[in-house]
Amino acid sequence: MRQILPVCALGLALISPVSANTDGVDLDEVIVTASRRPAGSDGLSTALSLIDQESVLQQKLTTDALMSNIGVYLQQTTPGQGAAIIRGLKGSAILHLVDGMPLSNAMFRSAPTPYLALVPTTAVERVEVVRGTPASLYGSQAVGGVIQVVSRVPRFDSSDQQIRRDVMVSFDTAEQLRSVKGIVDFGNQRLAASLSGEYLETGDRRIGGGSRVSPSGYSSKAARFAVSATPTEYQSWMLDLHFVEQPKTPRIDELVPGFGQTEPSSSEFFFSPSRRLFAHAQHMSNDALFELDWRIDAAWQRVDDDRTTRNFEATTRRYESNSSDLFALSVSATSETERTSWIIGTDIETDEIRSARTEEDIFTMLSTTVQSRFPNSSRIDQAAVFANIDWHVSDPHQVSGGIRFTNVNIDIPDTPANDAAAIKIQRFSGDLGWVFSFSDTWQLVANAGLGFRAPNIADLGTLGDRPGNRFNIPNTNLKEESVRQLDVGVRHHTEDLRFELMIYALRFDDRITSVLTGEVTADGRDVVQSINATESSIHGAEAGLDIDISDSASVHAVLNYTWGRETQETGTTQPADRIPPLSGELGLLVDLNAEWTLESWLRVSADQDRLSDRDIRDVRINPEGTAGWAILGTKASWRPNDVWPIVYTAPALIRRGEISCLASGRRGSRMFAGVRRAVDANGRNTLWLKHRDQRWEFRMIEIRIA
Repeated sequence: MRQILPVCALGLALISPVSANTDGVDLDEVIVTASRRPAGSDGLSTALSLIDQESVLQQKLTTDALMSNIGVYLQQTTPGQGAAIIRGLKGSAILHLVDGMPLSNAMFRSAPTPYLALVPTTAVERVEVVRGTPASLYGSQAVGGVIQVVSRVPRFDSSDQQIRRDVMVSFDTAEQLRSVKGIVDFGNQRLAASLSGEYLETGDRRIGGGSRVSPSGYSSKAARFAVSATPTEYQSWMLDLHFVEQPKTPRIDELVPGFGQTEPSSSEFFFSPSRRLFAHAQHMSNDALFELDWRIDAAWQRVDDDRTTRNFEATTRRYESNSSDLFALSVSATSETERTSWIIGTDIETDEIRSARTEEDIFTMLSTTVQSRFPNSSRIDQAAVFANIDWHVSDPHQVSGGIRFTNVNIDIPDTPANDAAAIKIQRFSGDLGWVFSFSDTWQLVANAGLGFRAPNIADLGTLGDRPGNRFNIPNTNLKEESVRQLDVGVRHHTEDLRFELMIYALRFDDRITSVLTGEVTADGRDVVQSINATESSIHGAEAGLDIDISDSASVHAVLNYTWGRETQETGTTQPADRIPPLSGELGLLVDLNAEWTLESWLRVSADQDRLSDRDIRDVRINPEGTAGWAILGTKASWRPNDVWPIVYTAPALIRRGEISCLASGRRGSRMFAGVRRAVDANGRNTLWLKHRDQRWEFRMIEIRIA
C-alpha cells in the first residue's frame, strides 16, 4: 500500500554553492557507478537514472528524491522510510551503496527497507541508479540494479583559506513539517573539511481528502563531518563520518485497520530508534604501482533497527535490539588507453548481526527474555575478485564486459527456533554491454547480465511479526537466487534534446518468497516462511525525454511500465508480486527572469488490478485493486538576491474526480497559516489562504474537475 501525500511547502535558503568540481569537468556527465571508474555517460551502455544535489536537498529524506525518475518507482508505506522498485525488484534485490561501500546489510529484507533514509541529504552530491544487472562489478544483491549515493567532497580551487555556507529552512502544511539543514565548508585546495547537520520533525500525515493518519509523525536528525586532502595532483585522501537517527518512527500500516480488518494488527509498532553510523576512509593514487590508478576504500557501518511493538490489545510489549556491524574493504586498479579502459579489484565484507528481544507485562512491568528476531551472532563473510573492460572497437562500436567470482560464507548459530547452519556459496557472474553510435547524436545500446543473490540473515533466520498481519518462522535451508536480464534501447542527445527508451526482460529463478504454512498464531497472524518457491518473468519499458523549448523554458517527461508473472512450484501462474503500475510524469520549467522561476508537473499512476495471491491476502492492499491517481503541482522560486532564495510549492492530489490541496507561503516576515478548502454547488474546488495575524482571506487556486 502506498500512501500518496500532497505536500505544499515553503523553503528558505541561505545559499553558497558547495558542489565540488574537478579540473573543470562537468560532474553531471561523469558517472562512477556504472563502471566503478569515472566515465562519460555517453560512452556507457548501462541504463542510468541520475539525481542531482539540489533535488536531494529539497527533500525531507534522501529516499524521497527517487520519486518520478526514469525506471524508478518509490514505495512509501511508512513516513520516514521508502524504497525504490526497479524493474519490479526491490529491497535486498537492489544493491545500495554509499561511495562504493555497502549500505545493504544482512538485515535487508526482500521487501521495502528503511535504510536509504538513513543517509544525510546534506552529504549527497548526487544519486546514481543503475538499472539492470551489473554482475561483474557488484555481484550478489545487484540483480535488479544499484543505487549509489555519491558524497559531496569538500574541495576548493585556491591556496587561500576559504569558507562556504548553506542553510535551508523548510515548512509544509501537509505533514506540518519543520526542517533545518546547514552546511559549512572550509579550507583550501590542499586540505578542506565539511561539517553539516540537519533536523526535521513532522506531524501526522495528511492524505488526499484532508484526513490525517495517526500516529504517523516522526523526527530525524543527522550530522556529517568530512575531510579531504590533496597533497599532490596525483594523490587524494578522504575521511567521511555520518550519523543519522530517527528516534521513534511509527509503522502506520500496523497501527491502522487494513482491508478486511475491523481493528489494526498492532497497538504499538515503532522503530525506536532507527540509527546509522558510518565511517569511510578512501585513498586514490594515480600513476602509482605498475603505473596504474589505484583506489582503496575501507568502511565500517553500524545500523540499529530497534523496535517497540505490541499486538493489538495484547498485555505484553516487546522490545527488540537488532544491529548490523558491517566492515568492507575494496581495492581496485584501473588503466586507460586510447581504445580501452579496464579495472580489476577485490571486495571483502564481513557482517555480524546482534539481536535480542524481551517481553514486558504492561501491568506488572515484569520482563522476560524471549527468542530474538534474528539468530544472535549470525554472520556473513564475502570475498570477491572481479575484472571489467571497455573496448572502443571502432568508431561506431564500443563493447564492455566483465566477470566476477564470489565466495559467500554464512554462519547461523543454533537457537530454539532454528538449527545451526553453515552455508557456502561460490558463484561466477558476469555481464556484456554494447554501444552502437550510428550518428553523432543517436546510439543503440544493449546489455546482458547473469547474476545471483545469496540469501541473507533476514531470509534465513527471521522470527517474528511481519507486515501484512503475518508471522515469520526461520528456514535455514535456502539456496541462492539467480537472474538473467537483457535490455535494449536507444538514446538521443543534442544540446536541446535528450531522449532515452529502454526495453528489458528478466528471468528470476529460485526466487525466495514468503509462503503460507497453513498455521495461524494465537493473535490471528498468518504464519509464513521464506522458501525458494517461484520463478518470475518480468519485462517492461522505461522512457525519458528532456527538451529545451527555448532559452528560458524546458519540458521533461518520464514513463515507466512493468509487467510480471510468476510460476509457483505447483506449476500455477499468477501476476508477479509487488509489480508497480504504469506511471509517469510530465513537467514544465520556466525561468521568467533572473529572480523568478516557475515549475509545474503532473505525476500519474494507473490503476493497479494485477494482484498476486499474496497481494490479495495482504491487509494493506485493496483486494479489488488500487485506484489510479494524479498529482498536479506548481512550484515558484524567488531569488531577490544571492542570499535569500524563497521556494513555494503547492501540489494537489487528484483521485477519481476528487482534489485536495494544501499550501503555505510567506509575505514579508510573516508566515501564512490556516488552510481552508471549500467546494461549491458547481463542483468547483477553491482554496483560500488565511493570514495568521489578520482576518482576511483570498482565493489561492481554482480548479474544476470534469
